[in-house]
Amino acid sequence: MKVIRNYLYNAGYQILAMILPLITAPYVSRVLTPHGYGLNSFTNSIVFYFVLFGSLGTQLYGNREIAYQRNDREKMARSFWEIQIIKTVGILVALGLYFVFLGFYRDNRVLMIFQSINIIAAAFDISWFFMGIEDFKRTVVRNTLVKVVSLILIFVFIKNPSDLPLYILILGLSVLVGNFTLWAPLKRILVKVSYKDLHPLRHVRPTIALFIPTVAIQIYVVLNKTMLGFLAGTDASGFYMSADNLVKVVLAIVTATGTVMLPHVANAFASGKDKEVNNYLYSSFDFVSFIAVPMAFGLAGIGRHFGPYFYGRGYAPVGLAIMIEAIVIVLIGWSNAVGQQFLLPTKQVKPYTRSVLLGAIVNIVINIPLVSTWGLYGAMLATVLSEATVTGYQLWYIKDTVELKKLFVNFPKYLIAGILMFIPVYLLNVKLWTSVSSLILEVLLGIVIYFVVIWVLKPTILQTAKKFLKK
Repeated sequence: MKVIRNYLYNAGYQILAMILPLITAPYVSRVLTPHGYGLNSFTNSIVFYFVLFGSLGTQLYGNREIAYQRNDREKMARSFWEIQIIKTVGILVALGLYFVFLGFYRDNRVLMIFQSINIIAAAFDISWFFMGIEDFKRTVVRNTLVKVVSLILIFVFIKNPSDLPLYILILGLSVLVGNFTLWAPLKRILVKVSYKDLHPLRHVRPTIALFIPTVAIQIYVVLNKTMLGFLAGTDASGFYMSADNLVKVVLAIVTATGTVMLPHVANAFASGKDKEVNNYLYSSFDFVSFIAVPMAFGLAGIGRHFGPYFYGRGYAPVGLAIMIEAIVIVLIGWSNAVGQQFLLPTKQVKPYTRSVLLGAIVNIVINIPLVSTWGLYGAMLATVLSEATVTGYQLWYIKDTVELKKLFVNFPKYLIAGILMFIPVYLLNVKLWTSVSSLILEVLLGIVIYFVVIWVLKPTILQTAKKFLKK
């Protein structure tokens, strides 16, 4: 039950991290116009490269390392400070390089300076530590107040397109303050260690090893926005971000299992429970399939009219973009289960790295021709093909370690239920005038159809759910 509780907390945390821009999006997208909204997307995509560089691979590595050592409080405390020292130094270097970059890149100067707050905020992000000790409640609760306050500030102060710099400032400060709040509980959790006993350099090599796949992942996540900004204009970059934000909110619910299971599996692996590790993968992969399929088909079903209705006039291209990208909910869900819940905690970093590097290479190779030919929709297609490459390689790699048949034993049933759900939902979305009530009707219809079909087909996850409920 602890895993389920942590999953719910982490799903809440992941959604919370994205909920501010999503809740305010219908308002902000109209106030800032597609041009202003696109400028935010484009400038943020540039600063993100520096955040990525400065953070190295500490998010994944720190989570896993703390999970390995959480039974020894002194070792855990030393590892925390050593990893945090590496991250702080990396962020300072990245911040310096960013301002060197601004010396050459003079477009949107005020926006770019305000975006730099995100680099500073990254230095204080220690969410990886709480994920490692499987304390997800603390992270969610402490960030909620900050997110609510920033949401109020946006509605109070953002009134016209000229307020774009203030909007970026509010978003950046909300991340910074939210990260600050995570430091207060450390006094009660960490034991005191002497700075003479700290040896941060021992973490450099494994951190960089995880930095490589982290960079590869983010390259084909952020590169599309950057390339759209250069090749198709900042408006297209804004459309991409708009569609991607909606997909990623849904995806956060699916991938929340990864952050929860990584420390759990890592701890089991460190204890030599290899069979238990495989069983975790089978259960997690099946659960991911169970929730990812209806979410992908459901979002695709309502996406055509929901996107432009949600963001407002001028955002018509977002609808089809959502429909194209929706499939990555399943693909990323699978790669998250295999990569972050199996390969990383069992110290199989090299195949994980190869998989995401392949995805990045595919994205870079096909991005320019696809974006040049189809613009926004080409970028979406590039995203789908890149994620398919990552997932395909990971599944191929583990075929001799686990039974692939067990991973997909229930997937045909989920797929049938998803397709049968999609057809009436999509037809309703096309024929009905889009409103809150019609969207609620479509979502409820989709849920009912999916679960009725699941009940008829009876996948094994129903038996698993009954066992959990009896505990």
